[in-house]
Amino acid sequence: MSLTPLHRVDPEIAALIDAEADRQRRVLRLIPSENYASSAVLEATGSVLTNKYSEGYAGRRYYQGQAHIDAVERLAIKRAKALFGAEHANVQPYSGSPANLAVYHGLLEPGDRILSLSLPHGGHLTHGWKVTISGKVYDVAQYGVRASDQRIDMDEVARMAKAFQPKLIVCGASAYPRVIDFEGFAQIAADVGAYLLADMAHIAGLVAGGVHPSPVPFADVVSTTTHKTLRGPRGGMLLCKKAHRKAIDRGVFPGLQGGPHNHTTAAIAVALGEASTPEFKAYARAVVDNARALAEALLSAGFDLVSGGTDNHLMLLDLTAKGITGKAAAAALDAAGIVGNANSIPFDPRPPMEPSGLRIGTPAITSMGMGVDEMKQVAAWIAAVLAAPEDEAVRARVRGDVEALCQRFPAPGLALS
Repeated sequence: MSLTPLHRVDPEIAALIDAEADRQRRVLRLIPSENYASSAVLEATGSVLTNKYSEGYAGRRYYQGQAHIDAVERLAIKRAKALFGAEHANVQPYSGSPANLAVYHGLLEPGDRILSLSLPHGGHLTHGWKVTISGKVYDVAQYGVRASDQRIDMDEVARMAKAFQPKLIVCGASAYPRVIDFEGFAQIAADVGAYLLADMAHIAGLVAGGVHPSPVPFADVVSTTTHKTLRGPRGGMLLCKKAHRKAIDRGVFPGLQGGPHNHTTAAIAVALGEASTPEFKAYARAVVDNARALAEALLSAGFDLVSGGTDNHLMLLDLTAKGITGKAAAAALDAAGIVGNANSIPFDPRPPMEPSGLRIGTPAITSMGMGVDEMKQVAAWIAAVLAAPEDEAVRARVRGDVEALCQRFPAPGLALS
């Protein structure tokens, strides 16, 4: 078989990529932020558009030779606005983190107040956590979840907003398994005269598929990544009201970054086109159905879940009663071909590097075509491994069973080995 250019030019890197592709074929990828991009998305990501520099916006560039690039970006914007019902879209952010920073830079001044969900309670680093630039440049207060049911207390958010008087309220999460009340947040923001930023990075595909309420009608700005449940490339996107178009666009460029990554913009357009199909809507519904089935099976197996279950694509296991840390559990499962990530739980007594929780989700295995029956089997394997996390024989047996299952459900976007 003839070698590809990469295999000829850099066999060391080619071998590592091949090994990663093989890993992705053979394991159950349960990290909620991971997925499988389609072959079309991967093709666009690896296209000649990576050769072109395009500082500025379509029709207003600082470089010549932009006819095709402008058409690509305008198409991505058109598809984003149509898919999410947005008044304006910016598809240039390099990823979700700089997208959030661009919003802060566009709408706020240093020292302005932000109210957001605490990281240990399910928020994201870029929502003002103290070790990040957003937590250092802005004055941030953070709300959490109730101890009784691990859900956001909207009355407490309203009280905090009234007392703190933020200029911007952030809603959205990276480890919150329940539906977010975007309309309720919008009312609280209006009551205190604050902007509302909704970060839907994790749930964008569910929103596009119509299985999660959309923040777009309620938020001043919506930020998102374009991978995760949306199944696009590693990129970012901002949707906003027309009134904020100039501020948001300036926040992205020239405020935070230079030329956009045109190959990523093209892949975003492809993914948005795919997300507008009936097949994608069926996928989004299956993600939620699978997550609920997996959660129910884990509850039946004796696991504790934060908030008692899930409404979306992810769940957070509280392993306190199992006597194992999230990090040790993740390592044991990884050895058995089941990949999740250690995660803090609300009110976690353990440190962030040795948390009590394990975060898992269903976007990637649903993309493989797995359904409710497979979720029951996955839960049984998780229970078996974590019942004896140091038993190499159990891990080896489960890994063999996992590989057999993955052969029945080939990973999309990857050539069969």
